[in-house]
Amino acid sequence: MVGRARPRVPSARVLIRGGHGLDAAAVLANTEGMQIAIMLYPGFTALDFIGPYESLRYLPDAEVRFVWHEVGPVAADSHVLLVGATHTFDETPSPDLVLIPGGFSTIEHARDRTVLDWVRRAHATSTWTTSVCSGSVILAAAGVLEGKPATSHWAALPVLRTFGAQPVGDRRIVEADAKTVTAAGVSAGIDLGLWLAGRIAGEAKAKAIQLSMEYDPQPPFDSGHMSKASAATKALATAMMGKELVKPAALAASTGLMWDAALQRIRRAKRRSASLSAPEAKLG
Repeated sequence: MVGRARPRVPSARVLIRGGHGLDAAAVLANTEGMQIAIMLYPGFTALDFIGPYESLRYLPDAEVRFVWHEVGPVAADSHVLLVGATHTFDETPSPDLVLIPGGFSTIEHARDRTVLDWVRRAHATSTWTTSVCSGSVILAAAGVLEGKPATSHWAALPVLRTFGAQPVGDRRIVEADAKTVTAAGVSAGIDLGLWLAGRIAGEAKAKAIQLSMEYDPQPPFDSGHMSKASAATKALATAMMGKELVKPAALAASTGLMWDAALQRIRRAKRRSASLSAPEAKLG
């Protein structure tokens, strides 16, 4: 399937937004030849992509690709789970749906020029560009979320602002624009997958996928959002994650990413200043 020609489906988003009233023929037409690219990278969080993958893989005639610099096994943040990248970025230049998961190493990969270039190119022709958890940091670093509302894991929300995005911390799924959608931390990826299935294949199909997964969340504890967790729970969760975030590579990447963001802000300010002064120069 590498390099194969495939029909584009630019009308899919327009035809099915809302997900109601689609018959079987319309569903097949909207998903025929749809290519779904889920980006892997060393240190991804497994549920971030497995959650939406479980829904998206049921879309009729859709092709799911796990993409990275090279094909082969990629280790999750547990350093135990391995998932195979099936295609390279070069082999997947224009997917219909892009999904970027999060992970403790997201900051490192948000400085990878090859990753950012691929995200920009893929976004230019995609029908949907999406992220789960801190995957939105990569979208923001690529400039996809500038000036737009977006969500992420609660610990990563401040980073979005540094790249000009508008952080939203009280919603599981946030539509930045007609085709760019971000989901909150980890488990929100399941919701995103079903949400996308509903938009792409219709509400009936999405409900069937939900039932096949038996997704009927009734958690034993009600501390899954910062607004609900106690101070002690917040402190413990922060300490748990902090063990990963204070590693030398993560600290160096965080410093570098903040530097990148500062440079971008300076360049944006210069461009705005130049655009404002240009009319004055013409009048003079």
